[in-house]
Amino acid sequence: MRSVDSWLDRFAYKHPRLGIPRLMLYIVIGNLLVFIFDLFSSGTFSAMLAFSRAAILHGQVWRLITFVLVPAYSGGVLFFALFLYFYYFIGTALEREWGSTKFTLFYFCGVVFNILVGFLAGTTSMQYVNLSMFFAFATLYPDMQFLLFFIIPIKVKWLAWLDAALFVLDMVMMALAGEYLFMLLPVVAILNYFLFFYSTIRDLLGRGRAKAQHQRSQTVVNFRETQRKAKETKGYMHKCAVCGKTDADDPNMEFRYCSQCDGYFCYCMDHIHNHVHVKK
Repeated sequence: MRSVDSWLDRFAYKHPRLGIPRLMLYIVIGNLLVFIFDLFSSGTFSAMLAFSRAAILHGQVWRLITFVLVPAYSGGVLFFALFLYFYYFIGTALEREWGSTKFTLFYFCGVVFNILVGFLAGTTSMQYVNLSMFFAFATLYPDMQFLLFFIIPIKVKWLAWLDAALFVLDMVMMALAGEYLFMLLPVVAILNYFLFFYSTIRDLLGRGRAKAQHQRSQTVVNFRETQRKAKETKGYMHKCAVCGKTDADDPNMEFRYCSQCDGYFCYCMDHIHNHVHVKK
């Protein structure tokens, strides 16, 4: 049975014209313009564009689209600029990786989910969909490093865990405040992420289980026990089967076991690619 994300991939491939190239650039520019107009109108401009179930039902249907442009961040100018750059960077990276159509589908699905929640809760915003883009980015580029506070290097995957913790914290705060319908906002954002990464997450979990089983396998356990005993009795752990050099002779030398030899034959880096394979 094909997964939903596989179907989305095929749909994006077959309908390349549905994509909006540089979509995140337009969204960032829209957010910036609304932010600037709000500075001169005390937030009145955002109030005219934000999602409002009552206003939409009274004919202000433009709010179904314009709420996407209402900034989800209301701090200072500097941090707002960093906020926009951050999501522009992530959005364009996802578009380069997926193509315009798939990224447009990802964002459009988030918009649709938010509209549905908006009609249930009365209002909505794109805050959590924007945050969920970081989950997508971290899944594709887990080992990329950012400078936290412009000083501390930290991998994207650890920032993604921090992002997940913020999701959980927000949901707890909403529950404590009795805002149960608003708890759907982070939930649908995560649902949107899973729709596009179901196969990837399933494969990662499968590889994790396989690795854990391999680490617990009797072959690996016996091999480790043999290495430990060799270290205790001989004074070294690795010995090259060609030149006889050991890790005690040269602690900086790396040793490898050849997968093409029958048995556990160890070789130094000088002979790992330059030896006759042992065959039984």
